[in-house]
Amino acid sequence: MGDVAILVEGLTKRFGDLQALAGIDFEVEVGTVFGLLGPNGAGKTTAIRILTTILHPDAGRAEVLGHDVVGDAESVRYRIGLAGQYAAVDRNLTGRENLRLIGRLAQVEPSEIPGRANELLQRFGLSEAADRPVRTYSGGMRRRLDVAAALVQRPPVLFLDEPTTGLDITGRNELWDMIRELVADGTTVLLTTQYLEEADRLAGRIAVIDRGKVIANDTPAGLKAQLGSTVIEIGMANEPSALSAKELLSRTLGDRVEREGSMVRLTADGAGTLMDVLRSLDAGGLGPASIAVREPSMDDVFLRLTGHHAEDTAVPEADGAGKARRKRGAA
Repeated sequence: MGDVAILVEGLTKRFGDLQALAGIDFEVEVGTVFGLLGPNGAGKTTAIRILTTILHPDAGRAEVLGHDVVGDAESVRYRIGLAGQYAAVDRNLTGRENLRLIGRLAQVEPSEIPGRANELLQRFGLSEAADRPVRTYSGGMRRRLDVAAALVQRPPVLFLDEPTTGLDITGRNELWDMIRELVADGTTVLLTTQYLEEADRLAGRIAVIDRGKVIANDTPAGLKAQLGSTVIEIGMANEPSALSAKELLSRTLGDRVEREGSMVRLTADGAGTLMDVLRSLDAGGLGPASIAVREPSMDDVFLRLTGHHAEDTAVPEADGAGKARRKRGAA
């Protein structure tokens, strides 16, 4: 176990009737990417807001590089960068002006600000657009500038809250490359995402959050290994035949069998299971319309853990938090 950059113990947070966090625990090692994975409303953004000192927890504690996020919030703020779900840069300023403004707000030495802005613009592929208003930038360029703004003061810990939401695949790949470069230079990254592939490709360790609780915490490979070595997907002609196939196969395979529409999905430890499945279906007079065999994915993991896909949305937690604040009369 390496040095701990982020420590979370028993964090809880409620907004009125909404239990956003129900006592979560995890640790993030220095110089790694840690993923918080879950659907909208799972508690990811609330956790980020507490760790970045925007919200106070109702109970539990959290530390960033040994500094308590409540008792020593100012020290935490000087050591972190935050890029939220929506780009926080000013659309009417140029990219260069945005970074220089952030430098002044972050109390970077004035003589260092121009050079730091130029360095980040070059690193994030924005030099040619540096003196254009941000409103002329593409979505991917704005997200890269937003991450650059979070790095102006060279924070050792970076929080990225669903940074690729709304980006096309090219924009996502560009931002993934940026994150890998940052970690290679020693930055610790805590990443929240709904995109399973993103967590799988970037994070060294993943905590799956659902309904405010951590329901799994392991490496991507460890999470997938819990399902077995193979996923078998059997397409049936219609839903009634899929229901019959699930019932038949569940007699011997138990809860390893799931049905989604006319698709029956099961996990296996080898090719022998597929042969047994086909024999059982043939004996039951149920002929598959299609068969696919593949390795487990993070979507399989999430489906097994929560009973639904990660892209299935609940009430967004930000809306719930906002409603709770409005009830209390906050601005």
